[in-house]
Amino acid sequence: MLKDLNERSREVLRRLVESYMETGQPVGSRTLSKKLAVSVSPATIRNVMADLEDAGLLFAPHTSAGRLPTQLGLRLYVDGLLEVGELSQAERASIDSKCQAAGHSIEELLSEASEALSGLSRCASLVHAPKTDVPFRQVEFVSLAPGRALVVMVAESGLVENRVIDVPAGMTQSHLIEATNYLNARLAGRTLGESIVQIREDLESHRAQLDELTAKVVEAGIATWGGQDRSATLIVRGETNLLGDVAVVEDLERIRALHETLESRSGLISLLESARDADGVKIFIGAESKLFGNTECSAIVAPFRGNGSRFIGAIGVIGPTRLNYARIIPMVNHTADLIGRLLR
Repeated sequence: MLKDLNERSREVLRRLVESYMETGQPVGSRTLSKKLAVSVSPATIRNVMADLEDAGLLFAPHTSAGRLPTQLGLRLYVDGLLEVGELSQAERASIDSKCQAAGHSIEELLSEASEALSGLSRCASLVHAPKTDVPFRQVEFVSLAPGRALVVMVAESGLVENRVIDVPAGMTQSHLIEATNYLNARLAGRTLGESIVQIREDLESHRAQLDELTAKVVEAGIATWGGQDRSATLIVRGETNLLGDVAVVEDLERIRALHETLESRSGLISLLESARDADGVKIFIGAESKLFGNTECSAIVAPFRGNGSRFIGAIGVIGPTRLNYARIIPMVNHTADLIGRLLR
């Protein structure tokens, strides 16, 4: 459809959408005449706006002379007229420092990434957390008290998982060291799920060559890992940001409806899962996603991938349709890329 618009119509649409994103208000011909690169009379602009309205790209919200972009108009702008900006050094550093802090578990990494994205975008952010079955580099048992030990697992990416387990009475430090050495020989370079299968087979067939107490320590460890809920989780941050830029009362009602939408766990996961095959960011504008209905909100999401471009999860933001797409698209893209690198 963009090819059907002449250069002047494209420029009027682009400037009108950008003005709408700044103010949230209908845009009139006089306002546009001041924004266009070349001198064009308000009368000429009104004629162009009328043509864009006939094409379904603009609409008049009330008796005002101003116009707003329709959902189709926004989609045309995003797909063909938007000039995506660059992430500033400060924004990049803020995201990187939060995500790359040492000692993060996978869930902490994703929570920090979501917090960073919410804070910088001033939108609600959400992340579909991966199943934490990633390759591990090493494991270590640390005695805490009689009958209790801490298992520290370090993934190949450097992320850390900690679990407290019950251990049998009479356990010594040498038993913990033996259990550590045994597990490291089988965990290195494998996912936890892969290792648990082999370890259980070894224990059941007595191939493990471990004494009774050490074997019980190993069994306690894999029982804890194998029994935990490793299903995908959902983290949502910054919901209150949606109330920080409300232009009119009608916006407030739509945002309230969106808050109810954010309670729909399955709906949000489905939204993020839909980015599974996306090459970079995927953008949903208004009713393009049934999740938003009449909330007139948009979502920008991007997948993060593991080794071999395997889909792990996705991260994104939700805000009003007048999002600053040019600024937020590279922000979401960079965060997703960073998470993917850290999880490999």
